[in-house]
Amino acid sequence: MTDKTTDELQQELMEQPNLKAYLSDNQSCFLERDTLDLLEDLRVCCGLSKAAIARRSGMSEVYLHQVFSGRRNPSRDRLLALCIGMSASLEETQQVLKQAAYAQLYPRLRRDAIIIHGLIHHRQLSEINEALFGENEKTLS
Repeated sequence: MTDKTTDELQQELMEQPNLKAYLSDNQSCFLERDTLDLLEDLRVCCGLSKAAIARRSGMSEVYLHQVFSGRRNPSRDRLLALCIGMSASLEETQQVLKQAAYAQLYPRLRRDAIIIHGLIHHRQLSEINEALFGENEKTLS
């Protein structure tokens, strides 16, 4: 049954003394796609070459190829820069962060609010970094 809410799964996990039973009973509820699949889908959707994505994301082509081949695990900031470079939506970016087990962007955090605003308004990485710098927040690259 894949229609269980996260809260329902959490409650069931707390109440179930047998981990194997919980895992077996809820197999269909677990996320199946990995971060690389999501990134590859975004890459295809944006229609840019890897070289262009690397430039727009502020990273080297070598590093980008290592990420897409699974040899490198980018930090949260690098993933954000990559999503911005591929013109991902806020929802797509949040999904990538969640799948990679990073905190999603949270509008109550000043730095995250600036990044969210940039994503929503389709700003380039350089524009988002300027806004972050101007507000004395750590830039993404």
